[in-house]
Amino acid sequence: MTTLHQEHPTHEHTHGPGCGHAEVRHGDHVDYAHDGHLHREHSGHWDECEPSGHTAHDGHGHQHGQNCGHPAVEHGDHLDYVHDGHRHAQHDGHWDDH
Repeated sequence: MTTLHQEHPTHEHTHGPGCGHAEVRHGDHVDYAHDGHLHREHSGHWDECEPSGHTAHDGHGHQHGQNCGHPAVEHGDHLDYVHDGHRHAQHDGHWDDH
């Protein structure tokens, strides 16, 4: 799965520890959930951090939901759940790995 490089040109807020937005560890960086999407610092600007393609998280038996113990992050029209260093989103009867 690749991540598109889509610069967020009008992002004036500087994310960081204690900025008030949920942190999501994503590989070698941290994404910040803000206004229903995820931002990532990159080369002096902020990118929209969105995966391209569809990757099902096979063998995911845990059902996420309210009080499941994993942080929920608003992401567009749905909730992602942060679990084991990545985000899971419910899709067509399975969980996707974002």
